[in-house]
Amino acid sequence: MEKHLHIIDFTVPYPADYGGVIDLFWKLPALQQQGVQIHLHCFDYGRGRQVELDKYCASVAYYERLHGIEGFSMKLPYIVATRRNEQLLQNLLQDDYPIFMEGIHCTYLLNDARFANRKKFVRVHNVEFEYYHHLFQSATSFVQKIYFLRESSLLKKYEHAIANKATAFWGVTTKDVEVYRNQFGCKHIEYLPLYLPSNWTVNCKEGNGTFCLYQGDLSVPANEKAATWLLEKVFNKLDIPFVIAGKNPSKQLQQLADRNPQVCLLANPAAAEMQDMVAKAHIHILPSFSSSGIKLKLLNALYNGRHCVVNNDTVSGSRLDELCHIANDAGAMRNIIEQLYHQPFTTAEIDVRKKMLLGMFNNEANAKQQVQWIWK
Repeated sequence: MEKHLHIIDFTVPYPADYGGVIDLFWKLPALQQQGVQIHLHCFDYGRGRQVELDKYCASVAYYERLHGIEGFSMKLPYIVATRRNEQLLQNLLQDDYPIFMEGIHCTYLLNDARFANRKKFVRVHNVEFEYYHHLFQSATSFVQKIYFLRESSLLKKYEHAIANKATAFWGVTTKDVEVYRNQFGCKHIEYLPLYLPSNWTVNCKEGNGTFCLYQGDLSVPANEKAATWLLEKVFNKLDIPFVIAGKNPSKQLQQLADRNPQVCLLANPAAAEMQDMVAKAHIHILPSFSSSGIKLKLLNALYNGRHCVVNNDTVSGSRLDELCHIANDAGAMRNIIEQLYHQPFTTAEIDVRKKMLLGMFNNEANAKQQVQWIWK
């Protein structure tokens, strides 16, 4: 029996050049290798049509995402309302294939009676209401704060309302799975690890690096908040080289970094330059102020870097805490950094990472599990 599957992506999943699309893209070749005929539907709002996707999909359709007042709804979260598209729904109604929705963003059809008897599956990339509440807490603009708070409130109601409207949900962390089970009463949700680039192997270097590194998209308020906290609360009392690297840092963050002669802020490094820094750093400092979802930058550091210092929110529900050093306040983080800075990274630590990471993140095993869940 041929296996056909509709996949709805909240964005165009190629190039896989940032954390939010890595899982989306690498799922495609893995499912194709299991004999799945993929009919991909994706919302294009700037990334453009990508011929690379045709290699893995039987068909690819693109839809425009609504913007501004056109996508506003009194009841629906903006991330859902802006992806309402009747042409998408009409295309899905042409057959009876299972439908897989990537993210809460793509779940508008769960409220449509025309799909009541279809097999429907949802990938939960975050507990979205929690994620937007953290964005509200991190934002400095009053307008952003109002938007994030409203979106969080709408998402909490929406996520609760749809929690039993799909055949099954799949979460990226055990913590997100438990929130859906316990807070929303979701009866059918399982943990499904991330799909990662097929060429990722544990490629850490032993010995000593030369600096500490925080990296991320610095235009995201939560990441700027973390970098600012490290500058003001941790590295203000450390005589250790510290590099901050990432996209589009604000002028305020640059000015703050310039005050400390031990700090270097590198804006918009090329991908190869970023990976070179990941490999050369001695300690990766990756605190987070959100416990929802899983942090791809942490996985990158674990696969390609040396020591990792995080807080509980960074690793909550990810099963990665055994591979990291945990510090939940500035004083504890300073102490760990001082201890680790002259401590070589060992082959024994690399072996532990290989055993855990290669067992947890296996695209072939993930795809086989998804196929079983969908067509069992």
